[in-house]
Amino acid sequence: MKRPKRTFTIEEKDLVFDLWKQGVGFSDIGRILDAQPGTVFTILRETGGIKPKSRTRNTKHLTIEEREEIRVGLSAKLSIRAIARSLNRSPSTISREVARNRGRRYYKAVDADNRAKRMAKRPKLSALELNQELRSLVIKKLEKKWSPEQISGWLKGKFPRRESMHISHETIYKSLYVRAKNIIHHSLTAHLRRKRPMRHSRYHSRSGDRGFINIVNGVSIHERPKNIDDRKELGHWEGDLVSGSNNSHVATLVDRKARYTIIIKLAGKDAESVYNGLLAVFMNMPAEYRKSLTWDRGMELAKHADLTRETGMPVYFCDPRSPWQRGTNENTNGLIRQYFPKKTNLSVHSQKRLNEVANELNERPRKVLKFKPPTHMIDKSVAMIT
Repeated sequence: MKRPKRTFTIEEKDLVFDLWKQGVGFSDIGRILDAQPGTVFTILRETGGIKPKSRTRNTKHLTIEEREEIRVGLSAKLSIRAIARSLNRSPSTISREVARNRGRRYYKAVDADNRAKRMAKRPKLSALELNQELRSLVIKKLEKKWSPEQISGWLKGKFPRRESMHISHETIYKSLYVRAKNIIHHSLTAHLRRKRPMRHSRYHSRSGDRGFINIVNGVSIHERPKNIDDRKELGHWEGDLVSGSNNSHVATLVDRKARYTIIIKLAGKDAESVYNGLLAVFMNMPAEYRKSLTWDRGMELAKHADLTRETGMPVYFCDPRSPWQRGTNENTNGLIRQYFPKKTNLSVHSQKRLNEVANELNERPRKVLKFKPPTHMIDKSVAMIT
């Protein structure tokens, strides 16, 4: 027997959005409300997972009770000024109210109130709809895979005296995800770092874990000098592998201070291939940019001792299942996934293409750098050959 269509009250819809914000999934919300997960998804999808702002009547607007008093006054053939005095309202307010609702003879309080509600729902044009220059710039930067937060920060730096060219990152997200408005086409979410059909809570959980291998003679991150944590010097790197289909891999390096990124094409995931790839990059760097390397706990860097001997760089390994210990690199790998999604073959990309992606990332403004690009932090006179 087909289950009847579920209807939700305003309170239940509010609960759906509140639970979603707390990181509760479709199925769990459905169980709480005795509804199908698909029905919950439909509610959330319309506004992209963003809770719509609750509508409230402006306290300055006429109420249904006041409109009824106007009707009674008109029936008693009172003047507009007399009705206004009895309601402690301006005569012009009463005059306009009567004129827009069929005049003295046909004025009805209920019809007038319903009309006011309908007119209050008229969509107000957003900054992106009113300012085509701003909208074009936002779309252009989204297509270059800039995040809404990066776009917002960049605009304030680019146009410091033009308030009309400033927009919050939250407004950009809403323009992307609230499909009913269709201000910026929803398909542009494909350029975001996380290509989701709607916004997720920061508490949204993901399952899955990586195993770990004990690295022979590996130096723990807990033995790393404290001055490296301060991010005051260039030359302290974090690194890891990014993997694709068909056993394809690239190595990624990011400077802890400058957030400068390097992507390295690898022949394989084996220790020899990773060692040769890293050695070629580091040996082409000025010595002052080779100070330390922090790596994930994996056998691909089993030749860490050889790398230290050749480059003079100590290598430190993170704890098992502790990616936050090299969070800068984890974040960078997420940015790289915008260009090379999971389950795609990385071996088809040349080193030239990897350099192009790295250069694009290094020219993006970063919030942590006060919306300056990583290249701003690097001495332009020093060539960093990848």
